[in-house]
Amino acid sequence: MYKILILLTGLTLSLKVQAQTAHEIQRFQLAEVKQGVAVDAEHFYVINNTSITKHTKANAKQVAAWKDSTGLLKHLNSGVVIGNKLYCAHSNYPDKPMNSSIEIFDKTTLKHIDTHSFGLFPGSATWIDFYQGHWWVAFANYSDKNSDGGRDNRWTTLVKFTPQWQQVASWAFPVLLLEAFAPKSTSGGTWGKDGLLYCTGHDKPELYVLKLPSRGATLEYIKKIPTISEGQGFAFDRSHKSKWFQYGITRTGNYVVVSEIK
Repeated sequence: MYKILILLTGLTLSLKVQAQTAHEIQRFQLAEVKQGVAVDAEHFYVINNTSITKHTKANAKQVAAWKDSTGLLKHLNSGVVIGNKLYCAHSNYPDKPMNSSIEIFDKTTLKHIDTHSFGLFPGSATWIDFYQGHWWVAFANYSDKNSDGGRDNRWTTLVKFTPQWQQVASWAFPVLLLEAFAPKSTSGGTWGKDGLLYCTGHDKPELYVLKLPSRGATLEYIKKIPTISEGQGFAFDRSHKSKWFQYGITRTGNYVVVSEIK
């Protein structure tokens, strides 16, 4: 019995040592920070419903801005910088029936340069990433007044597409996460350099770690990481190879929060 207790104690200590959390490094207060943030080597991009601003990472100086003047866009959710382009997930939230698109911008000037429409789709596109030669898009469903077609947040789906936007696979989210999201859904997500999937909900200061299942159709939950930023669209600064820097947002006070996960 004594040996068993020692082993159990050692396991507990090991788990504590391996636990991760986000440590705030700095924050920037801006005029409007509502939906998400993207980042590259030199700048971060604040994404609001119908506008985007580009800022230097050193002091948050605004160097470019874009605002929809057409009335055709309604709810940009999050974004990711790939090469010279900023890709943003967009939906008609809270309108129904749900429809979604990917809106594409020149990252240098923030000029809108292209779009891909999903049309009427069973869910609202909330985040996008490109990983291992495929697009990955999360389509959110809700368990409140924003529910559509009789679907609650259990219908939230991660969809894998080819570069030409042909759907090749999709996965449901585990019940544990859906309960954490409720009554909303996933609002941010990206693949990590460790090959795991990281995502956020709508409000809670938590980052959830997942992986693709070896069998079945539901993502596998691994752990959660406490964060400073509160849900919504976030980004990992991939210009740093040895450290993990997360750019997230806090709507209260309109802050972009930079944290190191360790």
